[in-house]
Amino acid sequence: MSARLFTPSKTPASGSGGMVVTNHPLGSAAGFEILAAGGNAVDAAIGGLFALCVVEPMMVGIAGGGLMHLRTPDGRHVIVDALAHAPAAAHPEIYEPVSDTPPDHMETKHRRSAIGPSAVAVPGNLAGWCETQGRFGRLSLADVLAPAIRLAERGFAITHYLAGAIAENAADLARDPAIAALLMPGGAPLRPGDRLVQGDFAATLRLIAGQGAAALHGGELGEALARRIATGGEDAGWLTLQDLRDYRTRERAAITGTYRGHEIVGPPPPASSGVHIAEMLNILEPHDVAAMGFGTLESLHLVAETMRIGFEDRRAASGDPDFVEIDVETLISKNYARLCQARLRERGGPVPAPAAGRESADTTHVTVADRDGFVVSATHTINGLFGARFVVPGTGIIPNNYMMNFDPHPGRALSVQPNKRVPTSMAPMMVLRDGRLRFALGLPGGLRIFPSAFQAIVNLLDHGMDLQSAIEAPRIWTEGQELEIEPAFEPLAAELEARGHLVRRVPHVGGGMNAIAFSEDGTMTGAACWRADGTVAALGGGLARPGVRFWPDRVPPVSS
Repeated sequence: MSARLFTPSKTPASGSGGMVVTNHPLGSAAGFEILAAGGNAVDAAIGGLFALCVVEPMMVGIAGGGLMHLRTPDGRHVIVDALAHAPAAAHPEIYEPVSDTPPDHMETKHRRSAIGPSAVAVPGNLAGWCETQGRFGRLSLADVLAPAIRLAERGFAITHYLAGAIAENAADLARDPAIAALLMPGGAPLRPGDRLVQGDFAATLRLIAGQGAAALHGGELGEALARRIATGGEDAGWLTLQDLRDYRTRERAAITGTYRGHEIVGPPPPASSGVHIAEMLNILEPHDVAAMGFGTLESLHLVAETMRIGFEDRRAASGDPDFVEIDVETLISKNYARLCQARLRERGGPVPAPAAGRESADTTHVTVADRDGFVVSATHTINGLFGARFVVPGTGIIPNNYMMNFDPHPGRALSVQPNKRVPTSMAPMMVLRDGRLRFALGLPGGLRIFPSAFQAIVNLLDHGMDLQSAIEAPRIWTEGQELEIEPAFEPLAAELEARGHLVRRVPHVGGGMNAIAFSEDGTMTGAACWRADGTVAALGGGLARPGVRFWPDRVPPVSS
């Protein structure tokens, strides 16, 4: 199969004044508004994320967690870890597992780790956004929040994407009167085009505009959240106001690998992406991937085998580096990749290995750049669709359900421990050549995130695709069991099965990627793919030249 055999569904946009790409048109519009008002990429990214809390409430919220990857104008890479972690009172035996073996080994009785107050971990999104904007942004926090407040207060027409999420989860949403009243007024799920107004959340955002993250991490909003967690009855959770006061973001050093003369930069553990994308690219590097062609049996088999090795190594050592020892330097080394060549098999097929941990596929991503060289790639979530699936009364806040990502069995690598961050596949990535930034990208999709980002990088650097094609191209995924393929690869399904792969046909692999490409002349090109409501907003033009003013009645002569 050639890249010419698929046609991108969306169109890119270019400009030199700034670029905002998010997974919702109104998120991109909010970021664009902030750039146009004189904000930088950090202001626009965080303003876009606040807006996404309003228009993508199933994906992200202030009581969630995530990662920001910033590149500063002087070329530094800053990773802000705002991931959620287990409350201080949590311990390995807080849940009762329903099974000791896959595929149900991560499930808990009465779904206590997935739904309700007992599913809520200590959130980090708001702390991360406010701290990062205060440190790197130009505008006031109130200015950055203004578009989100307006959207919450005045409402917006919901998309098919949001309406589908409400309908699919109506039974769980109906369990909580507050969230049901918001998303299913009169008992019927909102439909595409219906207007969603979030007055309580608008008031919450106004409080944050005045108080910053302290409103949640110790203040009035935190008191409301902790009170709701404690009054869950049999489903009461462990999160307390003290947990919120004690939460700290972590600044971490980026992981840098190399591939065919490019630098590949991503986040370190607890994220898998920086380590395992570098590892998988190192494994591919000795092979002439370009000569194999995109979407051929040979290239798909090699990519699948490379992913399998990446997941085998991820299972062996991944997670919060405060709790798990991870030999990063070995995993990203070229020498280790040479040893991995012997693990590539001529025939595919499932391997006897435990299933990977669980991560929700329901996340959002933003990629933003300004004319001065600030670039942000950020992935944030409340974990599952609509998080813990309740609203904190009077606030409009939908909390995360991050506790479902822990293994409910004691004594395992992913077991619950106080203050432990769970592993994440989030992949806010950047690609450089000779020290110059060429691409920034990311996407939602749980365990399929970093393998999808890996494929996009291969599309760009090996197959020479333009940005739009690279992120929309058909994908595959495996962790060593089934090989998932998107519909465009259906003609190769029989050949893949003959090669030993247990093929599973899926509508899409991972979520909506968005990305920015950077040209030497200063032009930026943004792209968003068909797997989400992704939208590009490019800023061209700019302010008047210095000295330009309204013309007087008599124009003075131009001096020679």
